[in-house]
Amino acid sequence: MKHCLGSHVSVAGGLHLGVQRALEAGCDCLQIFTKNANAWAAKPLDPAAITAWREALQASGLKHPIAHTSYLINLGTPDETLFRKSIDALVIEWERAEALGLEGLVLHPGAYTTSDEESGVRRVVEGLIEAFSRTQPKLCRVLLENTAGQGTTLGRQLDQLGEMLDRARAAEPKCGAALGVCLDTCHAFAAGYPIHTDDGFRDFCQRIRDELPADSVRALHLNDSKKPLGSRVDRHEHIGRGELGLETFRRLLAHPQLGCLPGYLETEKGIDPESGRDWDQINLEALRSLDQSVV
Repeated sequence: MKHCLGSHVSVAGGLHLGVQRALEAGCDCLQIFTKNANAWAAKPLDPAAITAWREALQASGLKHPIAHTSYLINLGTPDETLFRKSIDALVIEWERAEALGLEGLVLHPGAYTTSDEESGVRRVVEGLIEAFSRTQPKLCRVLLENTAGQGTTLGRQLDQLGEMLDRARAAEPKCGAALGVCLDTCHAFAAGYPIHTDDGFRDFCQRIRDELPADSVRALHLNDSKKPLGSRVDRHEHIGRGELGLETFRRLLAHPQLGCLPGYLETEKGIDPESGRDWDQINLEALRSLDQSVV
């Protein structure tokens, strides 16, 4: 099985430079931010920047380009001002992703804060439908990401993500077709899914089949976990150096469906002080070195 593995890369200095950084790290695919993830405001994309990105990407051979939305967006909030601001921000990011020709836009569903889970889920669905109606995307899907479940964060359970997708599809079929899921290994483990064991991984795969719409999982975030099972704390670790261990990723890459999906690292950037090598290169090599025979 030929795997498509990459990483989240910086676009500092220009979007097209993210392509160069992905190639230098040895990526097959890449994830970016199209704007500052910790700010609401964003200057409109310059047509020249869009052209430079598209030309660099086409020349690179990299596949499955996606982006991650701002961390400030919270569609689950009961606060009307923040809800409206979040929808506006999602529309802008979805439009940017479309302009850049991205396949996916990863979104944390949000947190229900002072309300309750049911109200939060309902708000997420309303927000997704409105953002879709205003954007009318042709290419890019919004990919809801499973979460570790810290605080009142939504999306810890697969069936909750499935409910969001099903409700959106029922209310607006075209919107439902423009949505999907990005599964994060660290988040699943921290949320309480024991994917580090044979039985736990098989159960998780069965839950994907039972609780998510068919073919809704479109991407993977490949991260080990600094924190233990069920901690509900989102702390990424380098591949094979955390609580998940290499065997978890061996099982995942050997899976006939999940192993075919593009996988993106979101592990810590920088240089390994012991080897003097780039961490993305080390993590990608760790994944590619695994025996990818059937589990």
